[in-house]
Amino acid sequence: MFNLKAVLGVACVGMLTACGSADSAEPDLSKADIANVKNLRPDFPAQFKVTEIAPTAIDPRIVEPQKLPPTIKFDPPDCAKFANQQVLPAGVKGNMAALTAEGDGNRFIVIAVETSEKVPVNGPPENCKKVGFAGPTMRGLIEVVDAPKIDGVETQGAHRVIQTSVGGKARTGELYNYVARFGTLLVIVTANPLVIPDKPVAPVDTKRATDLLTAGVSAVKA
Repeated sequence: MFNLKAVLGVACVGMLTACGSADSAEPDLSKADIANVKNLRPDFPAQFKVTEIAPTAIDPRIVEPQKLPPTIKFDPPDCAKFANQQVLPAGVKGNMAALTAEGDGNRFIVIAVETSEKVPVNGPPENCKKVGFAGPTMRGLIEVVDAPKIDGVETQGAHRVIQTSVGGKARTGELYNYVARFGTLLVIVTANPLVIPDKPVAPVDTKRATDLLTAGVSAVKA
């Protein structure tokens, strides 16, 4: 059975947000429907395994980020708050729908969210756009990356790399996270490499990920 909580937990892991682009005009959301995220299925080639998740209520436990251990030290030190910032504020209710796709060595997750109230955009200070962290068993970085410009939509992008030590061997995990906010709606796209036995780790196709953000916004608005 497909594990919704596991999928969305990946999408909301400690995201460093960045101020993105927006047009001053309010978008027409009268026909918006988060269920339309399923319409992105044809955007994936035949070799991709695609799974749709029907609309369901937001579970606050799902959208809370996985905070880094308290033993972690940040550089700059005052950026811990932004490195652990969650996508949705506590108490926000609503619904979500999603689509996942695996292929070409990558996993993509597209989540459409409709919230009970407009979600504010909180970008990091200038000194927190690239944050390093380290602890006894892990180290890594979280940095702001470019997100596509979409009229009437606030967009953000982040890149996270974590290296851990397991049994004396180093393991590296990587995640790109893109968010679009418009009215009470959000589209979240995450992309990460798959670990496939006996094959080198594929680079993340950030072009596909950013294209999915733009396509996801268009689909939800329709």
